[in-house]
Amino acid sequence: MRLTVTMFISLDGVVQGPGGPDEDRDGGFDLGGWTVPYWSEELGETMGAWFGEADAFLLGRRTYEIFAAAWPKVTDRDDPVAGPLNKLPKYVASRTLSEVSWNGAELLQGDVAEAVAELKRKPGRELQVHGSAGLAQTLIEHGLVDEYRLVTSPVVLGKGKRLFGAGARPAALRPVEHRETGTGVSIDVYEAAGELQFGSFEIDESGNVVDESGNVV
Repeated sequence: MRLTVTMFISLDGVVQGPGGPDEDRDGGFDLGGWTVPYWSEELGETMGAWFGEADAFLLGRRTYEIFAAAWPKVTDRDDPVAGPLNKLPKYVASRTLSEVSWNGAELLQGDVAEAVAELKRKPGRELQVHGSAGLAQTLIEHGLVDEYRLVTSPVVLGKGKRLFGAGARPAALRPVEHRETGTGVSIDVYEAAGELQFGSFEIDESGNVVDESGNVV
């Protein structure tokens, strides 16, 4: 399975508490709910389409608890988000939970990176991560993410947990999709593109700016 990470993110890279004031107050974060004014039917359709590509979900503890408290209440099996979440396997990465009760949920055992690598070797389409910022940091560090789906609201928060924190593994990404909603939200999809490449610009004898191969830029 391919591992995809879907994140609601601010312009300055913050992913903490997008859906409500009390979603994640770690570190005294008091700006929760910043995505709500920018929600739209178009964005809902996009999220539903992404959920429709899942064959399993990978969740951190906080996201698991939020999802498990809400989505089982939606009993419509055709709901584009609740349907997949309620019926598909859900793997939970947590050092504090001793059990999980949501139907189809299973705690990962042992080293998280090794366990996720093993899950990716299973047949299927997508192993999806939604939210779960702490877990995402671990997946990024170990080069396990195949695709990022970033939903960027036009806000600057100035504080909070970031998707790409200090020590993030340097890597190249390939943009595969970009569009904007009527509320100003930017939807961007990036695929992993291997190691980061480097180069340099210079001024040639004719005063042109050229790259290291001598091509005028």
